[in-house]
Amino acid sequence: MRACLKRGWIVIALCFIFNSAVPASADDNAPAGRVSFYKDILPIMQESCQVCHRPGGKSLSGMVAPMAFMTYQEVRPWSKAIAKQVNAGLMPPWHAAREHEGTFQDERYLADAKVQTLVRWAETGAAIGNPADAPEPVDWDAQSGWAIGEPDLIVKIPVPFFVNDDVEDLQLTFRGMITEEMLPEARYLKASQIISGSEAVHHIIARPLGGMAPGSGPTITPPGFANILRPNTPINWQMHYHKEAGPGTGVWDESYIGVVFHPKGAEKDMKYAVGGGPGNIGNTRFEIPPQHGDWAVGSAHTYAQDTLILSYLPHMHFRGKDIVYTAFYPDGTTEILLDVPRYDYNWQNRYVYQEEKWVPEGTRIEVMAH
Repeated sequence: MRACLKRGWIVIALCFIFNSAVPASADDNAPAGRVSFYKDILPIMQESCQVCHRPGGKSLSGMVAPMAFMTYQEVRPWSKAIAKQVNAGLMPPWHAAREHEGTFQDERYLADAKVQTLVRWAETGAAIGNPADAPEPVDWDAQSGWAIGEPDLIVKIPVPFFVNDDVEDLQLTFRGMITEEMLPEARYLKASQIISGSEAVHHIIARPLGGMAPGSGPTITPPGFANILRPNTPINWQMHYHKEAGPGTGVWDESYIGVVFHPKGAEKDMKYAVGGGPGNIGNTRFEIPPQHGDWAVGSAHTYAQDTLILSYLPHMHFRGKDIVYTAFYPDGTTEILLDVPRYDYNWQNRYVYQEEKWVPEGTRIEVMAH
């Protein structure tokens, strides 16, 4: 199978915590024309917030919303904090520049009109309005479970691991194996999803099955793209644990990954091999001068063959501020592929193209971060 895909990894993050606000009294019904919870705010909560902000809400690779936004009583105390976060572009968590809107899957842009609605609601007293104006509730229970569908194979870390009380940051590698008993014959990988076994998990890289980081979702390849998983394949679980250190903070972890295969006989439909390799454009050898607040760090790769790019996962650590991916094509033209103007280590979104990005042989992709 021809290796035509290189996946570029980049890191993005976004602030997650809302500041609390003191509840204030509200009108039972909003005057005509005034923004109200049931008519104007609840639809926004359902569309853009409740996927995470609900009891048992979506955990984006360990990032769990600290409060629910299901009812007026739950949302009202946070009205001013919500307005502040959305007005600053910090919520919902999505940090690709606005000019990329419509480019990637599962984008979390919030329309300017909705931002202003949330701000006006907070500024005008956060009225409750008429319950008759409320939309039908969303059945979130029906949407729970595996995002990739029921896995064909579940692989756990080799042994349960106890993250001790005194641990604040710990990185280590577990070495496992896909045995013949687990996988009797080679299969084509379609999707994978890692479930963290404790809140101490910050990120996991389980080559060659996939990985997860705060804010990132499952790995799902489009039709025609796949890699082969063979029996007796070693699995290296690169684990990063992070938590508050102190007595009684120790936790057990038994993280695992679910894998979905393409149907048997799908070999004829596989056109492209998916991989990282030289697509992982990075730079780990640099020094930031003392007190420098805007140090530029770059890296690049020139592709020796025509390549289809599926996604980006920008990755830096706490000092990362912004990152830009630029393509320099053989014909002399350039294109900004991804601009992340505000990077946050706490949210690492994967930017997956709605349609794969083709770049011709000889294309140079430069990654510049500050």
